[in-house]
Amino acid sequence: MIHPTAIVDPGARLADDVEVGPFSVIGPDVEIGAGSVIGPHVVVQGPTVLGERTRIFQFASVGEACQDKKYQGEPTRLVMGDDNVVREGVTLHRGTVQDRSETTIGSRNLFMAYVHVGHDCVIGDDCILANQVTLAGHVHLGDFAIIGGLSAIHQFCRFGSHAMAGGGSIITKDTPDFVMINGNPAQAHGLNVVGLKRRGFATEAIRALSESYKLVYRQGLTVEQAIGEIRQRFSLAETEAFVASIEASSRGIIR
Repeated sequence: MIHPTAIVDPGARLADDVEVGPFSVIGPDVEIGAGSVIGPHVVVQGPTVLGERTRIFQFASVGEACQDKKYQGEPTRLVMGDDNVVREGVTLHRGTVQDRSETTIGSRNLFMAYVHVGHDCVIGDDCILANQVTLAGHVHLGDFAIIGGLSAIHQFCRFGSHAMAGGGSIITKDTPDFVMINGNPAQAHGLNVVGLKRRGFATEAIRALSESYKLVYRQGLTVEQAIGEIRQRFSLAETEAFVASIEASSRGIIR
């Protein structure tokens, strides 16, 4: 299952059925789960853990040392869950000791061609990052986040679960759960209603989230006033998640 031109370090740990394509390099301290396929001309450096059924396409660089000038070769990690797809030219970097010492990626994510994920990022499950999306260091993405092509997210920003960014967005503040944004600089453009319907959210929850969005973005209230009004009017898990994502912001939310 390993092409004769591939180089696999003796210190790497690969499940028995892992495929490694021509001219790929698997370094020491790399662990690759069962059912994974590493294409041609791929470099995977460690310490890195790739879950089961990982698919990496040609010319990707996974688990390389980060580009932070503070990084001095400390043994930091990249850890990915199962069923991730990493397309051509993607770069996924390890963490730094200044943060969690780990870049963490969940399961079932799609990284389209030439995506960059910087050091210490935390990415949830079921996210889609379209072509040439760039995440600076310390960015957090919630589950089911969708980032349009050529978008960039500033370091330390949080991008909420079920939120969506249109192509070419420049994101320098936090994006609450369920919100759609677009532009340079990015601005909010409504609730991600289509995405919520596709994922089976109840009509009652979508209606409550729509009203909550209006309280934050359309009624001229302060954020604190809007949060108080939302909690007074609604007691759903979805509206509480929306409020909690706003309260977790340290950079201020996109308005």
